[in-house]
Amino acid sequence: MEKPYPRKIYSTGNPLLEEQIERLMDSATGHFSERDVMREMMVTAIRLGFDGVERGDMKLMNAAMKELRYAFNVFGPYRHIRKVAIFGSARTPRKNADYQLAKKFATSMVRKGWMVITGASSGIMNAGNEGAGRTHSFGVNIRLPFEQEANPVIANDSKLINFKYFFTRKLIFVRESDATVLFPGGFGTHDEGFETLTLVQTGKATPRPIICIDPPQSQYWSAWREYLVEHLAIRKMIDHEDMDLIHFTHDAEDAARVIARFYKNYHSMRYIHQNLIIRIKRKLTASQLRTINRRFAPILSTGKISQWEKPFEEEDNEPHTHHLIRLVLHFNRRHFARLKLLIDALNHL
Repeated sequence: MEKPYPRKIYSTGNPLLEEQIERLMDSATGHFSERDVMREMMVTAIRLGFDGVERGDMKLMNAAMKELRYAFNVFGPYRHIRKVAIFGSARTPRKNADYQLAKKFATSMVRKGWMVITGASSGIMNAGNEGAGRTHSFGVNIRLPFEQEANPVIANDSKLINFKYFFTRKLIFVRESDATVLFPGGFGTHDEGFETLTLVQTGKATPRPIICIDPPQSQYWSAWREYLVEHLAIRKMIDHEDMDLIHFTHDAEDAARVIARFYKNYHSMRYIHQNLIIRIKRKLTASQLRTINRRFAPILSTGKISQWEKPFEEEDNEPHTHHLIRLVLHFNRRHFARLKLLIDALNHL
């Protein structure tokens, strides 16, 4: 494995303050499991004062940090359960086919052992929570002057979070979910969809199932798909293979199967130094490994894909992954749609 580049020391520039920070950290021994990160957060707060940042900006950073801290605390006990983020219009009536499809999909995911995350409002969000049931639901609400009171399924539940900022809410939607499903919706639905696609396409989020679903005979997503192909792919504003990041369907059960299948063998991934580590549940045979190397050589910057049976030292803080097999590769960090195809291939072996 390639070694990391030397890490720059993040400092206040004041030796006396540095000593005081260290003493404060020492006094909290046993509480800070990630001491180095906590120290840098303290340094950042102090440097904000040195920089003369305006009060409004400091209040924004403070509120954002508090929102994220609270959200991480709520989701923490459920990190071992996979979750799907459901998006769609808040204005969809109960009797609408979109609503019924969303409810059916959420029920299917819960039967597969998943939980759902919605924006906690009405319409498709209510359908998702209703189909999943209160016990298997999260709500990440945004405080707005209209449209956004929590729906009765998730209202007053301990898994309901009310956000002031869209950007912290967006982060939580991606950070805490393992799949994204888009039902017909307005600006917000498309915003969340493009946000997720951009993060996956650029490698800022790990590959995941991204599903566009609408009822049979609906042309809502097919018209959007046609636009993407004709105006983005053909004009080379995206690669044609980027379309493979999205699965289009009219069937709730098909959407649930596609999501579950994505994690059939694949578990997770992370970077360690300059290497991409793909964790899988089943060891590959020598023949399967050769096939994978031959098929996906173009996504490597150098070398071959190798297989490791033990965790790396850097994974000590992730004991729930220690039993998994690891594929180690020098990924070129460019072909993220093909990286998803690699995961699909691993799931079909």
